[in-house]
Amino acid sequence: MPIAPHPQSTAELFQALQENDRRPYGRTRTVTAEELVDAAEQFEDPAVLVHALLELQEAYTYGSEPRKSPVVFARLLTVFDEQPDVFDERLRHQLFWRFKWVAHALRQLPEIPLTSLRQWLQEMRERYEKADLGLQPYYGQAYQLAAHVGEDTALAHELWAGRTRTRLSDCEACEICQSALYHLRAGDDERALRAFEPVLAGKESCKEEPARSASYALLPLLRTGRADRARELHLTGYRACRRNPSMSEEVGRHLEFCALTGNEARGLELLAENRNLFDEVDSPLDQYGFLTGVEVLLQRVELLGHGELPAAGYTGRTWTVAELRAEVRGRADDLAARFDARNGTTTHTDRRRSRLERAPLVESLELSLRPRALDDVAPTAQVAAPAARPVAAVPDDLTELILRARALDEEGHPVAPACWERLRTLVAARDYAHPDDPAVGPLVRLRADLLAEEANRAGNKDEYAESAALHEEAAALYDDAGEPGHAAVCRASALLATAEIPAAQDADGAEAKDAELAEVHAAMVRLHEDTPDHAPFLEARLLRLRVTALALRLQASGDKEQVATVFAEVDRLHAFATRHDIAGQISGALLLRASTHALSGDLPAAVTEIDALLDRLRAHGPAWHLPRTLGLRGRFQFGLRDAQAAYDNLAEALRLAAQWPADTVDTSRLHSDLAEACMHLGRPDEALRHLTRSAEVALRRGSRVDAFCTYSNAAQLSLDLGRIEDCIALVDSLLTEPDVTAGELDDRLVAQLRLTRARALHAGEDLKAATAEFVTLAAESAAWDDDPGIHAMIAAETAVLLGESGEFDWARGVADQALAAHDREARYELLSNSLRELARLQAQQQGPEGLPGALAFLADAGRIADEARAADYEAQGRALDPALAYEYGRVNAHAGEYEDALAALEKALGLLGEPGRDDVAGEWAECVRLAGAVEGIYLDRPAPALTRLDAAISRLTALGHTEETESLTSLAARLRDEQ
Repeated sequence: MPIAPHPQSTAELFQALQENDRRPYGRTRTVTAEELVDAAEQFEDPAVLVHALLELQEAYTYGSEPRKSPVVFARLLTVFDEQPDVFDERLRHQLFWRFKWVAHALRQLPEIPLTSLRQWLQEMRERYEKADLGLQPYYGQAYQLAAHVGEDTALAHELWAGRTRTRLSDCEACEICQSALYHLRAGDDERALRAFEPVLAGKESCKEEPARSASYALLPLLRTGRADRARELHLTGYRACRRNPSMSEEVGRHLEFCALTGNEARGLELLAENRNLFDEVDSPLDQYGFLTGVEVLLQRVELLGHGELPAAGYTGRTWTVAELRAEVRGRADDLAARFDARNGTTTHTDRRRSRLERAPLVESLELSLRPRALDDVAPTAQVAAPAARPVAAVPDDLTELILRARALDEEGHPVAPACWERLRTLVAARDYAHPDDPAVGPLVRLRADLLAEEANRAGNKDEYAESAALHEEAAALYDDAGEPGHAAVCRASALLATAEIPAAQDADGAEAKDAELAEVHAAMVRLHEDTPDHAPFLEARLLRLRVTALALRLQASGDKEQVATVFAEVDRLHAFATRHDIAGQISGALLLRASTHALSGDLPAAVTEIDALLDRLRAHGPAWHLPRTLGLRGRFQFGLRDAQAAYDNLAEALRLAAQWPADTVDTSRLHSDLAEACMHLGRPDEALRHLTRSAEVALRRGSRVDAFCTYSNAAQLSLDLGRIEDCIALVDSLLTEPDVTAGELDDRLVAQLRLTRARALHAGEDLKAATAEFVTLAAESAAWDDDPGIHAMIAAETAVLLGESGEFDWARGVADQALAAHDREARYELLSNSLRELARLQAQQQGPEGLPGALAFLADAGRIADEARAADYEAQGRALDPALAYEYGRVNAHAGEYEDALAALEKALGLLGEPGRDDVAGEWAECVRLAGAVEGIYLDRPAPALTRLDAAISRLTALGHTEETESLTSLAARLRDEQ
């Protein structure tokens, strides 16, 4: 990718070098660096070429291209030998520092003879001695070579670690990692972990640390029983190295960690995310480390019987786990042999064998909020239906199977779907022969049965259009089979499914829905009357559909005048089902009666009805209705604000649901409701677990939009709980789903996930990554003409992050985008808060020089406040006008305009009024504190400042706001001490 425009001066070239330095390591940065070297050679100034060569060597080193790094350094060394005056102190330091980079690069290449590696170290030593530089860095490289070759490292370690560090020594974090690895290779996990701790605790860091140390510490932590710490380091460490060619070894160790903790499915997911490393890692030593970690994972997956699963591997073809493992094994074995041949030892083959022979260290360690098993990633994975209750197995005899399927379906038994599924497979076979048995009936009847069951499943997934079409098709086949009762039920079901297809949610749409459902009920009544003499179970189904249509109408309209009509239909169904002893429909009628009470607003009556139903179900069944009924009782208890009772009912419903096949009860809804109960009970961590379980169940059922919405809520909750890395890992996992990467999922839902991730990155103080994500989202959302409010929100947050990075010109442009979107769809409070924060950041970072820009942001915030006041808008948080006045005070104080600051703060106090209210007292006290500091310290007028502070302390104390007086008392004491 050529540079544009080509640098025409050394100043432009230096600017281009700075811009390239901000790019992530990879091909774009490397190619640009190569072109900048070509450009530098056109100028006569050798210093320009030196800077360009240094940038190129860095790109090669951190872009995992070790073969090219020594070549560039040789050019630098030639310039230094011929023109040493070109190198100022900083450039000279850079040159001698990079002797270590070359030593590292040569170790990575098995084609470089061992004698050449030792010769280079001798060259480094002689150069350092000639320049009167300490030799500790040389001994550090000598130790690393010994460890690489597999020699006895005790002496080499002592010669390095026992020497005093110099300015050219590796950073503290890197040296700590090397010392820890010395103990780790000696088999002393505890001592290694103690050595790692300063880096893992964040006390020492660099470009590659603590991510590198974290990857090495994972297994020792498991071996010493510190699984929670290992999990934490996996989340933070993996994110820092993923997709990074220069840290492919670290990625391999994270894959190995997944394989040894029962997280094989998570490992395959991470492998797919790092597929680029198969092709972008040019370092043979890094390839060896990465591929060995990959093989540990693939070996484990194959050992568990899933060698046929797809796996992400080398580009150009698709791979199964077994195929990729064979390919990886061959390549890694060859690399290990080449290094051992070069080094004259068996070290790399032995280390590789040791990793591959490790057994899992824990049976199961939950690494993410989205626990998955290998069955979940299978191409045709089906959710197993747990059936703890003793139910009859699916018959092998075809006639018996058909009759049993119909009998179970008649009573609504949860095993019926398994029978239908078996029949669907048999009927689809080429050699299917239909039984010649009058009890079974013709093949067309069976085909109608299968279509009707498929239609019901589509309706349960809210695929109403598909359900309606299938029901109509089934009805036609039932007509052909001479089954008018079944045909009537299917046509009534099609009417109801059509009515449930979502429509526009405006006032006219609501009225239309009410009229549609009224007509659906009328059509069902006509259909019922036109087809008399049904079997009792079919008659009951028609009556049930009639009630359901009226109940949906009442739910949509909220018109309580319809309640009596619904109850009349419920009573008709209940009486009929009782007369014919149809247990499932008796239960259904009672459930609809309770629901109707709830819809009418009479929750106590709803609970009374449902309690009677629960008593009946426990005594007479059907038992599979209990989970759904308990779930509904739990939701009623929410309405009565009894979260504990709701929790107890929902938890019992979930326990009972586990006794039946998976689709019998909507456990996704039960988990979701339990999450709500947990939040009301102050148990957010348990709520988070239920949210993720709810989402995963929905995902397995094919309800992907519902699943992703729930996962989005879980991600936000994890962020609210401060579980930042869990939040990021969850969203990253979701964003790798095939329909997301293919752009098939709703773009707004995906954007919400990415927005949550960006906020988590910000909360985790990864400002660079957060800003990059926000900038991308802001650019994408600018095209959402149907939703300018969302763009205003994203652009406003993006502008603040750019301000935190000091990019105020860029922030200004993005803030203007937010303001333009706000003009189309008002976001008063959001924009005001963001503009005030931008003003504070600019004044704080730039002082007087940033005052004009800061005041411009505040002027925009003032316009927003004026608009809000005119629209009678009430802020949910701080009132906009006093908050704006306070920010004028703070901005002017940062810029040294203390009189203006004091005037603004006094205006803010006037706007706030008396501090009696709890929601005002803190803000009022802060205004007084800042005014006192400006007046007493910066304007050197302590007497009036103390008068102000003492009066405020007395007022707040009298009003009972003693906590708010603490900062004022502290400032007053300081002013008195300085008088």
